[in-house]
This record gives sequence, C-alpha cells and structure tokens, in this order.
Amino acid sequence: MDISIHTTVLPHEDPDASLAFYRDVLGFEVRTDVGSGTMRWITVGPPGQPETSILLAPPGADPGITDDERRTIAEMMAKGTYGWILLATRDLDATFEQVQASAAEVVQEPTEQPYGMRDCALRDPAGNMVRIQELR
Repeated sequence: MDISIHTTVLPHEDPDASLAFYRDVLGFEVRTDVGSGTMRWITVGPPGQPETSILLAPPGADPGITDDERRTIAEMMAKGTYGWILLATRDLDATFEQVQASAAEVVQEPTEQPYGMRDCALRDPAGNMVRIQELR
C-alpha cells in the first residue's frame, strides 16, 4: 500500500481571521478559497509541500449534524478542545518569535517535554490548538 496524509480539517468561525493566521502568521500558501461569508472552505499548506494541506471549514455545515451537535461543537471550539494540529519546524525559537510577534494566543512557550520533544503551543483564531515541535 502507498498511503499518505493529504488533507486534515480544522474548523473555523471567522474565515478571514483564520486565513490571516495560517497565511500571514504561519506562512502557509492559500490553495483554494471557495464559498462566501462564514460558509467558506479554505485550503492552505506549507510552500513546497503541495501534497499536504489543511482545510479550514465551517464546523456546522454538514447537513447531518443536529442542532444539539452544533451547540456542542460551538462550546468545544470556545474552550479550545474541538480541533488541534501538530506542526514541525527545524528552528522552534525563530518560529515562536515570529508567531509571538503576531499577537497570536500563546498557550505554552518553547518547552522541553518529558517525552523527549521540544515544542510550543498556541491557539488559532477559532480556538484550535496548534502545537509546533522542533525537528531534531
């Protein structure tokens, strides 16, 4: 088998704020931007890695989701417990400085974790946890 990760999905409530974060703060390129208003599906990804993307999508757009489920999703997003992603960089300190200068919500400064990885954590505009670990 030859399987790879192509796209992962993160929810957004404010497509413009999410787009600015992933494009302007993290430096991802915009690959697609379809829809209008809050019902926009935006695909972003790291330059030079066209095979790997993040789809920023409205969380309640699926017609199979009930109103109760939409409320639960909204509550979890508000707490920052609904979506998260793990990214990697070769220079965590420089990446963290750039992210911190953008006024992104920092959850944890670069830290050596007990499991042997050095990383930091922040939240995107939708409350999604974004952890960035240092490649060694």
